[in-house]
Amino acid sequence: MTMSSNDAIRWDEKYQDERYHTYSEPRQFLIDHTHYLPPCGMALDVAMGLGGNARYLCERGLSVLGVDISGVAVQRAKCNFPAIMAVQADLNHFYLPPARFDVIINFFYLQRNLIPELIRALRPGGLFLIETMTKQMLEIKPDISPDVLLATYELREMFSNLEIITYFEGWTNSRENHPRAVASLAARLPMEKCKGER
Repeated sequence: MTMSSNDAIRWDEKYQDERYHTYSEPRQFLIDHTHYLPPCGMALDVAMGLGGNARYLCERGLSVLGVDISGVAVQRAKCNFPAIMAVQADLNHFYLPPARFDVIINFFYLQRNLIPELIRALRPGGLFLIETMTKQMLEIKPDISPDVLLATYELREMFSNLEIITYFEGWTNSRENHPRAVASLAARLPMEKCKGER
């Protein structure tokens, strides 16, 4: 497996920084949608980080595969939350089996060409939760690459074939109480999308 060494090194350095240790806590958007989670099944945490979201899913009865490019993040997640199946991998070269996951979560990681693969990896009736930053962030952080920021309503368009439960675009506060422009979406893959496929 080929891995982007620059990305791995950059994220390893971030996760060694004490300021990033708050990422071992679950995201509020996930907590707010707890009642939509199934009582059991298989979940995927994309760009897992330190495993806070994955742990939250494990505690609610799900088996969780967490994937991250940072070896530091994966090691810490495995150490702190042994129930997580944590894997270090470059998502550009990671095989996602079709119709495998009951829940997929993706927080603050935008890889546009991966979205269709993630949707295909969702089981009929499966839940997808995603939240990441929008181009409004350029108003306060003009140094962020626009490539990792969503355009207005772009996230909604990406998931237009799913049943959208929640959609939000606007400003929120981060854990560190800094303003953050985000798009947040909760959606289900309709059961009829995969009728006859077994």
